[in-house]
Amino acid sequence: MSSTNRTVVVTGIGATTPLGGDSASTWEGLIAGRSGVRPLEGERFEELPVRIAAPAAVDPGEVLPRPQARKLDRSAQFALIAAREAWADAGFTAAAGEDGNIQPDRLGAVIASGIGGVTTLLDQYDVLKEKGVRRVSPHTVPMLMPNGPSANVGLEVNAQAGVHTPVSACASGAEAIGYAIEMIRNGRADVVVAGGTEAAIHPLPIAAFANMMAMSKNNDEPERASRPYDKARDGFVLGEGAGVVVLESAEHAAARGARVYCEALGQGLSADSHHIAQPEPTGRGVAAAVQNLLDNTGLKPSEVVHLNAHATSTPQGDIAEIKALRKVLGDDLDHVAISATKSMTGHLLGGAGGIETVATVLALHHRLAPPTVNVDDMDDEIEADVVRGEARALPEGTIAAINNSFGFGGHNVVLAFRTV
Repeated sequence: MSSTNRTVVVTGIGATTPLGGDSASTWEGLIAGRSGVRPLEGERFEELPVRIAAPAAVDPGEVLPRPQARKLDRSAQFALIAAREAWADAGFTAAAGEDGNIQPDRLGAVIASGIGGVTTLLDQYDVLKEKGVRRVSPHTVPMLMPNGPSANVGLEVNAQAGVHTPVSACASGAEAIGYAIEMIRNGRADVVVAGGTEAAIHPLPIAAFANMMAMSKNNDEPERASRPYDKARDGFVLGEGAGVVVLESAEHAAARGARVYCEALGQGLSADSHHIAQPEPTGRGVAAAVQNLLDNTGLKPSEVVHLNAHATSTPQGDIAEIKALRKVLGDDLDHVAISATKSMTGHLLGGAGGIETVATVLALHHRLAPPTVNVDDMDDEIEADVVRGEARALPEGTIAAINNSFGFGGHNVVLAFRTV
């Protein structure tokens, strides 16, 4: 089947995050304005300048059978848990080819990670140094590969149309979902399991980010450390987990009577070409990605009523994003309810686009925008309608929402969704 105009819809969602072990508990935490950030315990974190993070609310070892878990990096464990929830939520009861709902060669998987199996790599190096060559796990290479999560999800559902792993730092999860939309739109697949995952809460990444001056050092008040748009923000808080969606052609979903959350309109892409780590201060690249999204999808600025912002809580990045949105959307930005959910989940790096897509889909589905917490003193340069205090009802009728994700290297990915 070949086409470039197929409508793509979201039929399943799954998540395991610092707020909950599934999408329902994560959504409840977002709407309640609950923070998942807490102190890091253990001797190996004691000497770090940053001793806070947002670990997963439910450890994957409590969910997966031990023989399976020990062969998977933590990032792959999260991805598999979220993918299983999304797959079941979409109404599939078995792997492709087993229940008659989807043929394996019409099913794809695109699961991204910004860093991949970093904890496996570092932990197994410690084993090598301390215990010798023979004690290194034979599963190490499959576990540390960045494509490990996607490969394992593909094996789980028997995806044969293509299994892919975009790696674009903190834009990875969003780029995976955008790639999946294109797979369906272009006729390569009828169904794609897509999202992002990350598990990098380890002393080395934390020390490195801290020395870059990118992370909050508010160790005394963990729950208040991630504070997008606030004048006192001092960097992001590292989180872990995964968010996955099942995307499907509208025709395929209708033929099997699937429940539809919303339409996945498409993506906008650009690159800053400015700096390996610093955002382009005027928001030029972000504006280009948003404009690219509007051009690709035909979405009108007046249709956009909600934004799940990238908003990591860094002094420069938060401002550049709002400047870019104002440049493209103009006065229409004034009626966009902006949620910065990293204020509660922390920043899941390559997993951010996955869980924030789940949050965006649920915001449209429930017509409710989550609050942004910890904004006590709004930065004067943030001229936009940030949802604060309590969740806010979104308008009736056909409405659209945008999810922004940007990554080191200047990667910009913007996704759009619309009610059906």
